[in-house]
Amino acid sequence: MLMRFDPFQEIDRQLRRAASPTMMAMDAYRDGDSFVVRFDLPGVDPNSIDLTVEKNVLTVSAERSWQPAEGQEIIAAERPQGSFRRQLFLGDALDSEHVSASYRDGVLTLTIPAAPQAKPRKVSITTGANGSQEASTQDTGTTQDTESAKESKESKETAPSVA
Repeated sequence: MLMRFDPFQEIDRQLRRAASPTMMAMDAYRDGDSFVVRFDLPGVDPNSIDLTVEKNVLTVSAERSWQPAEGQEIIAAERPQGSFRRQLFLGDALDSEHVSASYRDGVLTLTIPAAPQAKPRKVSITTGANGSQEASTQDTGTTQDTESAKESKESKETAPSVA
């Protein structure tokens, strides 16, 4: 049988609970064009997890409860029970419309893609036939450098047309 006498244990537990009221530890990192956020939610029923996005505020709520079965005597009950909630403020550079979530092994993982307008893009500059400059914007994955764009345009202008 587990027995331990500590007269200050309950006070210490209450102070720790007050110091970290969310009880939802979080890691966040960038992975390419997405941001990944992981929440520790051990022992939480996946059906009790609620994820909402309103404007630029993402809210995660969850509930953990445990009731001893009839005939069980509680010796220690240190794991926090009840409702937990955490809010994240998403910047305009994130696409809050396409948040995806998964829950596995007590960890809730959210993937938040970068907004299309926030992704880096390359602007290439070409010179028109009359000496004026034309600028076009392209995604970084399909950009041509300025020299190859000039050569391509010049070869099109000098190539004979077939009717």
